[in-house]
Amino acid sequence: MILIGIGSNLSHPEAGPPKELCMAALAELEQRDITVERRSRWYASAPVPASDQPDFVNGVAAVATSRDPQELLAVLHDIEAMFGRTRSVANAARTLDLDLLAYHDLVRDFGSPPLVPHPRMRERAFVLLPLREIAPDWRHPADGRGIDDLVRQLPGDQICRPC
Repeated sequence: MILIGIGSNLSHPEAGPPKELCMAALAELEQRDITVERRSRWYASAPVPASDQPDFVNGVAAVATSRDPQELLAVLHDIEAMFGRTRSVANAARTLDLDLLAYHDLVRDFGSPPLVPHPRMRERAFVLLPLREIAPDWRHPADGRGIDDLVRQLPGDQICRPC
């Protein structure tokens, strides 16, 4: 299973507010021969780490593609740029964030990007809660822990709810 995290906390002049922007990003994946097989509902989440920027809209999609992880990451970055994403400082507000969360059972935790599974996904309610919705039996490829166990280990201070 290939998993992509989708998030936004800034509007785009043409695509609209964050939820509509995330939907437009999913449509753009399809235009690039990346099939969205399943997607979670959308979640509202406070920024992590905490800041004064607007809340995010987040979701997770399971996709199918013949692209290798490097090619897929390049497409994700291209779509982000298409929707106005600029990379400045870490954890800045952004129009669109597309993360390669997992690429089947591949574990690559060093070297050139992408690192998979995503190195911080275990710490993020806005990733694990939507992921559990679309893949309740998913196990982390690096340590074999199930999604319910990972959700139980989340810090209690993260705000994340369906929207």
